[in-house]
Amino acid sequence: MLKIAIIDDQEIVRQGLKMVLSGEKDMEVVGEGESGWDALRLCEEHFLDVILMDIKMPDMDGVEATKRIKSSFPGIKIIILTTFDDDEFIFEALKYGASGYLLKDAPPTKIIDAIREAQKGGVHIQPRVAAKVVQRLNTFFPEKPEFPPEAQDLTRRELEIIRLIVEGKNNREIADKLFITEGTVKNHLTKILIKLNLRDRTQLAVFALKNKLV
Repeated sequence: MLKIAIIDDQEIVRQGLKMVLSGEKDMEVVGEGESGWDALRLCEEHFLDVILMDIKMPDMDGVEATKRIKSSFPGIKIIILTTFDDDEFIFEALKYGASGYLLKDAPPTKIIDAIREAQKGGVHIQPRVAAKVVQRLNTFFPEKPEFPPEAQDLTRRELEIIRLIVEGKNNREIADKLFITEGTVKNHLTKILIKLNLRDRTQLAVFALKNKLV
């Protein structure tokens, strides 16, 4: 049973998410709160698996909460809830280890998929969110940076997989898109992470966006 906490300063959002998750037999909402401090408290009170957390909250926002939680409770997966106009915070949350980025109008199936993907160690980024990250990075890197040396050995297939990961696709969706097996996707991903000396999909997405591999 996945133990989940919902952190959002709007009660209507919390209730809506609880309703979405109530239909999943392997998921249980064990706590909720309206600030980053509540998130930290719930981490201490429960053995949480996943936190669904708003990025803009009073007292302590989702970025700072993500940083503190991942420092003290690295095993907890954090999925950020965002709106279309707060992209300036997304990259920071990604840097501190968030495992997913959902717009608050995401369909219920996407929320469920993001939770399951995060629990498996993956990262779920909605295409619209990924596009906003790319747009923001372009303001910092208007010219295409020199292709990083560690990425020189990436194959065309590996670059395709990186692009799909940045778009928020999970392994199953990548396999369907490229007409390969899910196991093959996992093998490619392992090789990519080794080549780039990265830990996980989150770091890969950051690296790809920063260095404009996609």
